[in-house]
Amino acid sequence: MAGAASIALIADLLLGEPPARIHPTVWMGRWLAAGRARRRARTPLAALIEGSLVLAGGVAATAALALTAGELLRRAPGPARPGLTGAALKPALSLRALVAAATSVQRALERERIGAARRILAWHLVSRDTRGLSASDVAGAAIESVAENLSDGLIAPLLAFRVGGLSAAYIYRMLNTADAMLGYRDPDLEWFGKSAARIDDVANLLPARATALLICCCAHTGRGSPRRAVRAALADAGRTASPNAGWPMAAMAGALGVNLVKRGHYSLNPRGRAPVAADIARSCRIAIAAALLAVALVEVV
Repeated sequence: MAGAASIALIADLLLGEPPARIHPTVWMGRWLAAGRARRRARTPLAALIEGSLVLAGGVAATAALALTAGELLRRAPGPARPGLTGAALKPALSLRALVAAATSVQRALERERIGAARRILAWHLVSRDTRGLSASDVAGAAIESVAENLSDGLIAPLLAFRVGGLSAAYIYRMLNTADAMLGYRDPDLEWFGKSAARIDDVANLLPARATALLICCCAHTGRGSPRRAVRAALADAGRTASPNAGWPMAAMAGALGVNLVKRGHYSLNPRGRAPVAADIARSCRIAIAAALLAVALVEVV
């Protein structure tokens, strides 16, 4: 619906996240956490089936609620419909919270409070152990998170909304939340979360690459290079274990001219310099510009 995506992004940038008690993503997380707590499977196949059923139940409930909301919105007066639809879409998008968390890491680094920067990074942005990270490692991890979560938190749900309306946007949000909570390669969740991880991989194939393209187009807003962004994305996107995360992260590394490293896992744009705190702000400017461009495209295409 024309105007709804713009209203949703404006609401996010101005207001941020809704309270946890009414946030749909929080509800999704509670459903998934309850399913994980109740699991009883003892074999890989049983765990796979059990995890798939938890995910399917969450997707079904999400779709039913979103379809009901969509039907109510279709009955609203015409002039009010874009605003109401945008308000309903807003909780599926998240950019302001991402930028705020990254900025908090930047400020802690600028004040040479490396311990605080590590804690903020671990609390808001990454799941890895941050205790041994240097200042450059912390800055790089924050930049990676900005790039990856631009795709997961904004571009992907926007594309889903454009294709399938509110229900598609919220189904995507359930799939991505399930992957974030269950999609780990450890003995506890390897099979229980496998369906969530694989379906999320498929759901993000197009959004991740679209996000990389948007970052390339908007690199100049962060005093970066579109040409380097394209070159790094094409050369290094396949270096990560995820089939998708490498695309926006490599594009951002090239745009900023920095080397993003997760030790023992990957090195993106290896010819770049080590990232510093100021590069986090540059990545946020690129992300905001990419979000604005994405909304404009969703509205007109």
